[in-house]
Amino acid sequence: MAGIYIHIPFCKQACSYCNFHFSTSLAQKDALVSALQKEIKQAANAASTNKKIDTIYFGGGTPSLLSINELNSILVTIQENFEVNATAEITLEVNPDDVNAAVIADWLQIGINRLSLGIQSFKDAELQWMNRAHNARHAVNSIDLILDGGFINFSVDLIYGSPLLSNDELVKNIQYILQKNIPHIACYALTVEEKTLLHHEIEKKKSLPVDETRQSEQFQLLVALLEAAGYEQYEISNFAKPGCRSQHNSSYWKGIPYWGFGPSAHSFDGIRTRRWNVANNALYIQSLEKDIIPYEEEILTRTQQLNETIMISLRTIEGIHLKKIEENFNNVQLRQLLLQAKPHLEKEQLVIEGDYLLLTNAGKFFADGIASDLFAD
Repeated sequence: MAGIYIHIPFCKQACSYCNFHFSTSLAQKDALVSALQKEIKQAANAASTNKKIDTIYFGGGTPSLLSINELNSILVTIQENFEVNATAEITLEVNPDDVNAAVIADWLQIGINRLSLGIQSFKDAELQWMNRAHNARHAVNSIDLILDGGFINFSVDLIYGSPLLSNDELVKNIQYILQKNIPHIACYALTVEEKTLLHHEIEKKKSLPVDETRQSEQFQLLVALLEAAGYEQYEISNFAKPGCRSQHNSSYWKGIPYWGFGPSAHSFDGIRTRRWNVANNALYIQSLEKDIIPYEEEILTRTQQLNETIMISLRTIEGIHLKKIEENFNNVQLRQLLLQAKPHLEKEQLVIEGDYLLLTNAGKFFADGIASDLFAD
């Protein structure tokens, strides 16, 4: 089985920290939806495998800016060209200011059965600093509307580690979510990406820099609070009630094949081929008008495959399956992996439990750096 990711590259305004591909102009929205449908049809016609679909994920950008008719037309195109499981998880990323009772009913009616709600914070000053389109009142109301509207499966996004967020305020954010018994929470450390407004503001000393020490403290704090409340940290940034893991995101971490449609969307065949579409709306649309899917492709070497396995696996609750690594990539590379892991083991950031190499709570915040140190040359 495979998954499908749909990138909707439109937003009402630019968040200060965001480096994803998007546009704040909706002028090309109709043309882009048509191009998306064309890409889906062409990809399906050319495919010989991976046409059985278990998950569909609308990301962006802000997919909730699309009308019900536009969302439904994309879903119908997928269903007509792929073999979509009757119980497929179909997720829509939404912003709080786009949520109302009527649109919730419409989303359910066309088959969307999971929402990912971009709250980020319940603090107005912080939301303004991030240049989010919603406020704290929108955030609170959207959760109540979703709960009342019949969505059983949904997730809330939070950002921690901003200069404006104290530890006490983070605790209040988490406690509010716990009171609402939300099934899934994604918590991300604020990162300063180049070419973003936030990066520019920090460089010009118009904004306070990110304090990594406080980010680490807040990470440990939220992990403790959510684990005590019965949430499973099944991936570094993702926490779920039992049975409420994101099936789509989990497929990424398991190396399951997925299709990516839309400008900047990525695809993976589950073995060694990655491809990504051009991150330019106009060029994407113009290419599809000529029946061309504008993408680049990379064939992963065995070493790259090993390193990706290390990077992805280490972020999950299951960790790196050493025996599987040994079987797939030979004993020499396994010995190298263990040798490189030793300094982190001494710092109590990694532990070996049976056939698995796992991050400790102390090591989770530094997962990417630790994984990089484990990479084969």
